[in-house]
This record gives sequence, C-alpha cells and structure tokens, in this order.
Amino acid sequence: MVDQYVPADASRPISRLTRPVKYFFHMKVAGGILLFLNSVLAMVWANSAWHESYHDLWHAPVAIRLGEFTLSYPLEHWINDGLMVIFFFVIGLEIKREILVGELRSVKKALLPIIAALGGVVVPAGLYLAINRGGAGESGWGIPMATDIAFALGMLAILGRRAPVSLTIFLTALAIADDLAAVLVIAIFYTAKLSVSSLLAGFGLLGVMMIANRLWVRSPLVYALLGVAVWLAFLKSGVHATIAGVLAAFCIPARMLVEPDTFLSAGRQLLDKFDRLTKAMPSLPESASKWRGRTGIFQNQHQIETIESLEKVCEYSQTPLQRMERGLHLWVTILILPLFALANAGVEVIGDPREMLLTPVTMGVVFGLVFGKPVGIFLFSWIAVKLGWCVLPAGARWKHILAIGCLAGIGFTMSLFITGLAFTDRTLTNEAKLGILVASMIAVILGGIALQLAGRKEKAVCAPDLDDEAEA
Repeated sequence: MVDQYVPADASRPISRLTRPVKYFFHMKVAGGILLFLNSVLAMVWANSAWHESYHDLWHAPVAIRLGEFTLSYPLEHWINDGLMVIFFFVIGLEIKREILVGELRSVKKALLPIIAALGGVVVPAGLYLAINRGGAGESGWGIPMATDIAFALGMLAILGRRAPVSLTIFLTALAIADDLAAVLVIAIFYTAKLSVSSLLAGFGLLGVMMIANRLWVRSPLVYALLGVAVWLAFLKSGVHATIAGVLAAFCIPARMLVEPDTFLSAGRQLLDKFDRLTKAMPSLPESASKWRGRTGIFQNQHQIETIESLEKVCEYSQTPLQRMERGLHLWVTILILPLFALANAGVEVIGDPREMLLTPVTMGVVFGLVFGKPVGIFLFSWIAVKLGWCVLPAGARWKHILAIGCLAGIGFTMSLFITGLAFTDRTLTNEAKLGILVASMIAVILGGIALQLAGRKEKAVCAPDLDDEAEA
C-alpha cells in the first residue's frame, strides 16, 4: 500500500528486485504453494538414495544451555513443539478476533459455521473409528478431524473465482471453529502424564499476562517474554506445548488507545503542522531540492518530531492483537508452515504402495477427510437450516456448501500435527501421512469440480431441488 505513494523515479534497484517476491508472498495462494512444494520435496527426499540423511537431519539433537539449565530435543521436536507454537498463537489471535468483531461475535452469525464444523469433526472421526476400532491405529481418530485453513482458502481463491464472497467468510469461520475443536482434542485426548506444578505455573503466568492486559501494557516484548515462560511451563507439564500458544493469544490486548475520531483529528493536525513546517523551509538549489525527499537530511528537528508523533498516533490507533497477527502471519506462511511440512511430510514408502493405501489407518484417514468432511458439513448445515436455526450465507446455494465441505477435507498441516501426537510407531505414522497427502489431493480435485459445477448458470428445471428448497 505504501509503494503507491512513492514516485516511480524514486524506486531503488533493490525495490524493483524485491517487488515480485513481495507480491508472491502476499498472494492468498502463496502459503498453499509453499506447503505443496515442501511436501513434494519431503516425499522425494525421504524415498531417495539420501533417505537416511532426511531422518538424520530431523532427529539431530539441538540443545539450549543457560548455566545449569539445559533444554535438549531433536530438531523435529523443536519445530513441532516450538515453532508451531507461533502458528497456534496466530490461530488463537484469529479466534479471539472473530469472537470479538468477526463471524463468531454473535450466536446468529456463528451458529452455521460452528454447526458445520461440528459435523466436519464428528463424521470423519466416526468413519475412522469404524474402520480402525480395536486396531493398532485406533488412537489416530483425531487425524481426519482437521482442516488446513491456509491451504483450503488458497484453493478457494484459485478454484472459486465465481463463488460468492460470503463463501470465503463461511469457510474462514468454519475452519477457525474446526481449529478450536482440534485444539481441544489435543489438550484433552493427546496429553501425556500431567505435572500439576508445571501446569499451575503456566496458568499463573497466563494470569500475569491478563493483569498486564488490564494495566494497558502494549509492548510486544513484554508479552513475548511472558509467552516464552508460559510455553516452557506447558512443555514441562505434559499438556502439549502448542496449547500455550492459543491460551497466550487470548491474553493479548484487543483495545486501542486512540479512538477513530481522535485519530482523524490528531492526524489532520499533525499533517497540517508538517505542511506548515515544510513551506516555512528556506528554498534550496534545484540540485539539492531534487534529493530532499530521498535522503531526508533536509528535514529539520521539528519535522522529525511531527513524523514521530504521527507514527505514535498510528500505532495507538491499532490494537496489539491486530499488530501481532499481521506481523506474524507472513512468517508463519512463508517459514514456519513450509518448514513443518518439510520435516513431517516425508512418507517413506516401503514395499508395495498399493498395500500401504489399503491399510486400515490410511483408509480411515482418506475416508474421513474425503467423504466424512463434506458429508458431515453438508448434513449438519442442512439440518440446522431446515430446523430454522440459521440461514445460508448470502448468495450461497447448497452446491456451494458441498464444495466447501470438499475443500475442508484438505487436512494437511493440522492432520500431520495430530499424527505426530497419535502415533509413535513409524509404520503407523507413515500410513497416516500417506493417507493425509492422498486425501488432500483428492479433496482439492473434488472441491474444484464442485465449485465449477456450482458456478454454472442454473437452467430451468421442472422439479425443485435442494437449492430451490433453500430459497423458498
């Protein structure tokens, strides 16, 4: 947005070089593309002649030592239990934002995506358990419950160009409610032996974060330091450390210091002051005037103070929650999630791939994501609408809801994450990962076909269908 105010002749060579990169990273589909490329790289690497180096890299020990204190884990553990905490922190910020000002702020607005998400959780888990009941892979029932929000939204942006805008909002709210359910499942069902003292310490530190919030502390550094302490406490407690990220996010202030009216008034006054100071400056030779806007060395102290005041007003008109979410989102998209995919998507195919595809774990994951997700989301949404509890998103038809259900079958990031919690056996882990990758590819294809069919102009028909019933 700032670039549009910079004159063309003032563009630096580095700006011209980095502009395409910035454009790519700010595309909605950038995260999905990077996840896909890193997943392919992981698969190729894990099944190449250098497959041992793949596993050796991620199991290499990495230690942090401060005096007597030592924290030592394999590199994969640092990614899954360390960097992924930032991903869950951003999820927590998104959930809090949606509850305060978004699609989850009222029961009426939130009801349909929440009910749809419930269907997208219950039915896939039920299908998985139906196939794996009593088997070695029974504990993986949480794997097909999840939806990869970045991947799903990216695919919707590519495949659903003619879809109503309300579908994007619906999928976002559904995926956030889905993520909240996944977080609860991780906290309740995939928790190791509890250390009560560490858990109490973690909640005590969360209390300190809430007090800082109530005292109007806005410094990101304060919350970062407290957040690391909360993470360490949960890491030692037995509750999965990523839960700390979600809980810490709910402690971040969502209030602005400067209201919109005050911001407009102060902004105008400061801009007017800067204008007067600029006009009062002595005229400069043409050669010097040419460079004034580029170097800034001709700005006097009063101008600099005015600019700094304007920066403060802009900062105080935003909430810390918004600033943190915006600041971390790009790093999560271009670094953390692709690195997680590279470390976790390396499925080593041993023996006949067809035999792996027919194992109960792989079939349970595929059936759960490919069939359970769309059936659960569509069925629960249809029942809720028919009972009069809620209405379809503006401009959406039942074919759109089915298409969204298909795209929600892209489990990927969260499904891979739960796989690492559900299984310790390498064979079961590889079977689940293969199921996730296959199911996600099928979900993309089915979602694209469903969106294309839903986007076609409806021809007049004599018999009413589900869409006609919805509009009645």
